[in-house]
Amino acid sequence: MAGAVDAGTPAGGLTLAQPAGRWVLAAVVLGSGMTFLDGTVVNVALPTIGRDLGASLAGLQWTVNAYTLSLAALILLGGSLGDRYGRRKVFVAGAVWFATASLLCGLAPNIGTLIAARALQGVGGALLTPGSLALIQASFAPADRARAIGVWSGLGGIAGALGPLLGGWLVDSVSWRWVFFINIPLAVVVVAIAAAHVPESRDDTATGRFDWPGSVLGAAGLSAVTYALIAAPEDSAGGGVTALAAVLGVAALAAFVTVERRSRHPMLPPGLFASRQFTAANLVTFAVYAAIGGVFFFLVVELQTEAGFSALQAGSALLPITVIMLVLSERSGRLSARIGPRIPMTVGPAVCAVGLLLMTRIGAGASYAADVLPGVFVFGLGLATTVAPLTATVLASADTRHAGAASGVNNAVARAAGLIAVAALPLLVGLSGDDYESPSAFGSGFRAALLICAGLLAAGAVLAWTTISSDVLLDEPEGQPRPEPPCHHHCAICAPPLQDTDVHGTDLHSTELTAPPGSSAPGPHGSGRSPADTDPEADGR
Repeated sequence: MAGAVDAGTPAGGLTLAQPAGRWVLAAVVLGSGMTFLDGTVVNVALPTIGRDLGASLAGLQWTVNAYTLSLAALILLGGSLGDRYGRRKVFVAGAVWFATASLLCGLAPNIGTLIAARALQGVGGALLTPGSLALIQASFAPADRARAIGVWSGLGGIAGALGPLLGGWLVDSVSWRWVFFINIPLAVVVVAIAAAHVPESRDDTATGRFDWPGSVLGAAGLSAVTYALIAAPEDSAGGGVTALAAVLGVAALAAFVTVERRSRHPMLPPGLFASRQFTAANLVTFAVYAAIGGVFFFLVVELQTEAGFSALQAGSALLPITVIMLVLSERSGRLSARIGPRIPMTVGPAVCAVGLLLMTRIGAGASYAADVLPGVFVFGLGLATTVAPLTATVLASADTRHAGAASGVNNAVARAAGLIAVAALPLLVGLSGDDYESPSAFGSGFRAALLICAGLLAAGAVLAWTTISSDVLLDEPEGQPRPEPPCHHHCAICAPPLQDTDVHGTDLHSTELTAPPGSSAPGPHGSGRSPADTDPEADGR
């Protein structure tokens, strides 16, 4: 197998015209497609999982959040492991890990086992997600990288669109367990193609240490806070355990900030937040993606619990959002390049909020055309207006050398926002226990949650209007044409797309020393090194 790889065109010289290049693209599309599917397919199955395993609402929250938590905590580390040990090797390991965890999810006899397997699944996702784009960047010749990334992101959008449909069909026609089993044959194909056709690449200069203390503290802090929020409605010990978890979580997150400020190899480079625009854009990201996470958790359950939709019908109800984003996101990015991001980043969340207000009409006996589609359509328009300018603003606000780190931080912020929203919203609206099986109770909580999410989006719109500069995408090097923001086509519902180029479309790295997206801290010599390796002030000291 290895001989087939070594005998072909070397890493960094492939083209889409070559069979070898198309094989590489097939591997990364299928590998990342598993994680794209998982990001949208599981929510559709939640009511059925809950009934079959006798789970409480807290169990369903953890089914979503266990995966999100481990993915958010480790995604900034995943790319660095590929740089150090080989990108193909780590990508294949991620596929095997993801498939094994998916098998455990499908075989889970109870909700506790499912939650544990979902956490393991997130670890595999953290290796696959940054590894996909890193392999494209490392394997293809510079002239073909943009085309390869375009094909990858477009097909990823299709995977995101098919997720709810596939999940709904599997739940209704076969079993919710096949929502997870479907990953196994995909992983087998990914491993076979990668072993035979994907060239290995690594960064031989990556000598910086991994930020293990930051990773552990960040994961521990998010885990404890999430536990406190989910357990609070059902804490029979008078709140003592919940309060202790909350205190420990806050303390761990405070220690995380301290460690990152002092580390020479920070997972979350504090120097990035010296930019007011970068900080503001990430605050808007948190507000917008918290609302997105809450809406997608509640909506598919509401459609099945109170509105009486089947799982397939509930999954199909979300399809317009993905289609609208696939069609309009690039146009939105080009518009923001001409007029600046302030207006799109203000109008987009406001339009999303209007969509959520329209969704409050969903209730018992709801009609899709009259009660569901108007809100879903308007919400999709708002997301399409928001996501591309938001991602481009994050990149434009960071130093060119740190564009990959900026993208990884923004992606992690979005995932953490969804994590907190899914944990906190049921507590805020008074849902717990088996309320997801009670149409009236869940319907009331659903509408209250939508109002909170609409408030978050409105706050994001106000924040964007008051803090985002209209010039952030219009600043350009002297004598150079106006830059256009990078616009990936895949539907960025779970988190903003990870980027590997700066806002001017310039390749940040050489063929041999390619920084994978979402790595801990890419610099000009590859993402295994942090900005602190090349910039002593990057860690805020």
